[in-house]
Amino acid sequence: MRYWLFKSEPDKWSWDDQVAKGDAGEEWDGIRNYQARNNMREMAIGDRGFFYHSNAGKDIVGIVEVCATSHPDSTTDDERWDCVDVKAVRPFKTPVTLAQIKNSPELEDIALVRQSRLSVAPITADEWRIICKMGDTKP
Repeated sequence: MRYWLFKSEPDKWSWDDQVAKGDAGEEWDGIRNYQARNNMREMAIGDRGFFYHSNAGKDIVGIVEVCATSHPDSTTDDERWDCVDVKAVRPFKTPVTLAQIKNSPELEDIALVRQSRLSVAPITADEWRIICKMGDTKP
């Protein structure tokens, strides 16, 4: 299993919106960055990801799971863009803020800080464990 970070603006797609989709999940669509798209192409069913509220909130609020591998993004006719489907697994007991992550020396290399504009990014197993602990949430 691999780990990922999915960033969403909560006024466009929030954790509550994701939870409302249930086990069927929802396309992680609208991504128009080649590196983010390539990250989604590497995903497998069962991979886990952090659900991060960007812009407003700036915190990790939940865990999602990939429930459909890379396929054409239904929001465009452009064949270059793919997406995966994700479903909500569980909320964080305590959201983990960007400030907390930036202040944690063991997370200094995390993609969320190093590549702050990347909307879908890999997370290492150590980063996953550390952030789940910070959020008092079962990995």
